[in-house]
Amino acid sequence: MRKLQNWSSRLVIMKTNRLNVNLPISLAIMCFITVSSFPVKGETIHEERSKYRDITVTQVKDRRCLLFNVHRGDRNQTCVLIDDPDRLVFDYTRMSFAGLLLESEPERILIIGLGGGSIPLTFSDLLPNTRIDVVEIDEAVVKVAKEFFFFRETENMKVTIEDGRPFIKRAAIRNEIYDYIVLDAFSGDYIPEHMLTREFLEEVKRILSPNGVLVANTFSTSRLYDHESVTYQRVFNEFYNFRLPTSGNRIIITQLGSLPPRGELVAEARRIAESLEKYGIPILDYPRRLSTRIDWDMSRRILTDQYSPGNLLRDK
Repeated sequence: MRKLQNWSSRLVIMKTNRLNVNLPISLAIMCFITVSSFPVKGETIHEERSKYRDITVTQVKDRRCLLFNVHRGDRNQTCVLIDDPDRLVFDYTRMSFAGLLLESEPERILIIGLGGGSIPLTFSDLLPNTRIDVVEIDEAVVKVAKEFFFFRETENMKVTIEDGRPFIKRAAIRNEIYDYIVLDAFSGDYIPEHMLTREFLEEVKRILSPNGVLVANTFSTSRLYDHESVTYQRVFNEFYNFRLPTSGNRIIITQLGSLPPRGELVAEARRIAESLEKYGIPILDYPRRLSTRIDWDMSRRILTDQYSPGNLLRDK
């Protein structure tokens, strides 16, 4: 395993609050959606219609943003500060690296969802010898990330144009394992429902290394919060619920074995804090924010391939 290295360059991706969710039935769309609460402004420098969505790139001064047209209208999905690409701005992006407290030296990383490419680029800079697989269903998103958000593939970082679930199924058949898995796939409104079910999480579990960490980006205000929580609990038994008062996102962090005690998290945070300072990641603050307290309704129904989020919303 390699030691944590200095991060040389980074895109800044921004994501803020998400309120009530109307989950679509569509299963296919996989993208790295980061919804901003402020309205769309700025000069439009690129527009196109992909197989899955309208894609727009805007720029205001040094802030360039990627937008996907969703039912509520245009929202910022991904933003980069052109003049300061190292510093992460949105809470959720910084929170996605809290998994480093459990596994700071991953040799293989899997990221489901690309968007502007900030997270895979960050890992590539951090661990240049680590193999990184990125899965994105929308080829147009990959093209835009490369053209406008400085994303680039390297010898050790490759993008596969595919739905994430069959990719994971085939990886399990080949007995491949990953040390760090990031689930950040979103449809126009929420996580694709086939990536919320018990069966899907069991598939993810099969490709997670014994000491590996799973980091799943979701929302703290979703109507499916309780259902998601009991589903993750059924598959992984225990997980860290990572929430910040400044963000509507919650990050679920878990692994196959027992979760480390808070003292170990604090020690690891101190060890890697200096490496993360320039990127604006307040890792020293994170251990106290990671909670295993059950704050959801345990009687809620588990999400399955047979009884999906779409069924639950229709039952309301």
